[in-house]
Amino acid sequence: MKAILSLDQGTTSSRALLFDRTGHILALAQQEFTQHFPEPGWVEHDGEEIWRTQLRVTQSALQQSALAAADIGAIGITNQRETTILWDRASGKPVAPAIVWQDRRTAAICDQLKADGHENRIRAKTGLVVDAYFSGTKLRWLLDHVPGAREKATRGELAFGTIDSWLIWNLTGGKLHATDVSNASRTMLFDIHRLAWDEELLALLDIPRSVLPQIVSSSEVVGHTACEGLPTGIPIGGVAGDQQAALFGQACHEPRMAKNTYGTGCFMLMNTGERAVTSQHRLISTVAWRLGSKHGAKTHYALEGSVFIGGAAVQWLRDGLGIIGSSAEIEALATSVPDSGGVFLVPAFAGLGAPHWDANARGTILGLTRGSTRAHIARATLDAIAYQSAELAQAMRDDADIPLSELRVDGGAAVNNLLMQFQADLIGVKVIRPQITETTALGAAYLAGLAVGFWDSTAEITSLWSVDRVFLPGAAREQAQARMQKWMRAVERAKDWA
Repeated sequence: MKAILSLDQGTTSSRALLFDRTGHILALAQQEFTQHFPEPGWVEHDGEEIWRTQLRVTQSALQQSALAAADIGAIGITNQRETTILWDRASGKPVAPAIVWQDRRTAAICDQLKADGHENRIRAKTGLVVDAYFSGTKLRWLLDHVPGAREKATRGELAFGTIDSWLIWNLTGGKLHATDVSNASRTMLFDIHRLAWDEELLALLDIPRSVLPQIVSSSEVVGHTACEGLPTGIPIGGVAGDQQAALFGQACHEPRMAKNTYGTGCFMLMNTGERAVTSQHRLISTVAWRLGSKHGAKTHYALEGSVFIGGAAVQWLRDGLGIIGSSAEIEALATSVPDSGGVFLVPAFAGLGAPHWDANARGTILGLTRGSTRAHIARATLDAIAYQSAELAQAMRDDADIPLSELRVDGGAAVNNLLMQFQADLIGVKVIRPQITETTALGAAYLAGLAVGFWDSTAEITSLWSVDRVFLPGAAREQAQARMQKWMRAVERAKDWA
């Protein structure tokens, strides 16, 4: 075995990477795919386009590396979580567009669940708040609104999955319908304590058991490739939701270690060990990963805070407003002014996630004057990413009752030095960027590699993690707190708009 192949299926692009034993990238291919916004608050993907782009970049990465199929030890899969797809078992075709995690169309279903008094029971079993973010109500919506779907589902003719399940199904030629515990824990249908689908929750959302995938560990060989376009027989050895994979890839293998991923959204996770911690500050408790029997069959949990719009706000500046020509331009533009000039951008384009959980919040720009320029708006956009993440850090501190000593960072926006320094200033602890920031794909590769013996242990993986740059807090705490208070004023004005 010379390499591990990692499939990183994200919200805006499909990627494939090959990693060697030192965790370095041998090949990388990426392709964006179409985002569909059929109605306000709705976000959809074409499941077949996701598979086509994922297959194409996988083929490209293999060609770049010039490795033979026998050189590939295993495939690791990591994916945008909560995005919900329903397909026909016979044809293998989706019966409707995939409903993306950002989609808010099921907010009314969630409101009714809370009004009927189910919130505490759901939270006790799943670790989640009742929100349209999670997959369960999206699946309920598809069964209710796609003609004939409920009848077909009851007859066992349809299959539900998050994107990991969809990729596994296609990679194995329809032989395997499975999901790992980390992705299952995002559905609002899964008991994270028993590690099983919950019959009471299924009944509550009127979802037939027959549509659900089987549950597997995050690190075990679950199947082998058997699809057109790829070599046959490559083991599929690792599966994890993107944020859990990033936590693993950042070598946060011990309790109290935390990371923040700056991607389409921002997701801060803290490893809580083999115990699910109930948040008192509106974070969620989630399964981080479960290693296979080869490595003790241990399940780790995490506290998580989710920011729905992070890097997507920069994309909006590019695509929606035309303020920048490419995402890479924002740092230079934002640095051209000393600060945001009193401008605050609350990017609640898909509502607010943790700790607010306001599906009706909407994006807001405040503090504009005649002196405000596109540079100030660019600076306010970067600031907003850091402000939202600082809220998560404070909630995590309060829940864990232990101060953060450091925050490991990754994701596309983590390369932005201005953003990382402002983040360190706000949270008051050092922010550490590793040499390899592709930690989501790397985490999936590590999980797959452990399953087939490419790496021997988590200790070996920890030894491969290395620092690129450390950002030390430079602002006084009083100044940072004053900035956060202004931010919170802006957030209050964005709430409950829709």
